[in-house]
Amino acid sequence: MSTESKLSQSEKELSDLVLEQKIKGSRKVSNYLVASMISIGGIGFLLASCSSYVGRDFLPLGKPSTLIFVPQGLVMGLYGFAAILLALYFWRLISIDYGSGVNRFDKNKGVLFLSRKGLFKNIEIEIPINEIKAVKLDVREGFNPRRRVSLRIKGRKDLPISRVGSPKPLLDLENEGAEIARFLGVNLEGI
Repeated sequence: MSTESKLSQSEKELSDLVLEQKIKGSRKVSNYLVASMISIGGIGFLLASCSSYVGRDFLPLGKPSTLIFVPQGLVMGLYGFAAILLALYFWRLISIDYGSGVNRFDKNKGVLFLSRKGLFKNIEIEIPINEIKAVKLDVREGFNPRRRVSLRIKGRKDLPISRVGSPKPLLDLENEGAEIARFLGVNLEGI
């Protein structure tokens, strides 16, 4: 029983000294749906273009073989090719989980470590914790809403640390900001 209490005490001490937040990336249901729809549409346009060129229907719907190739079939082929390229881009972002990463506040080392997966390389930033002046909540409503948690750093611009995407509920945003501010012992701004 004493070993369990020692383990739980060491885990508690570690949790008091290290705060780690996982950031979700582009592996979301909405991205899978968009990539799938663009893929299906692009393949459909390419098949319609091939049908008008060959004169034989490759699609079960409509009669794309009756289209004249030079103006209509060619343009449909270009649309299909562009859609396939866009779909490949979306599938690439999903496969690497673009934007995912971790925020690690480590009081032992006195360092904030941020990492995010990028398209061609990973982004990693280390900032001394003593340079963090405050935790700022950025809330902007309207046509292009923004809700994010940022860090105010001495001599630098604000550093956003929350995930990109659909705006978080205000309560979740406030709880996340308060947790970080409490852990770092700095002020929470922007409420």
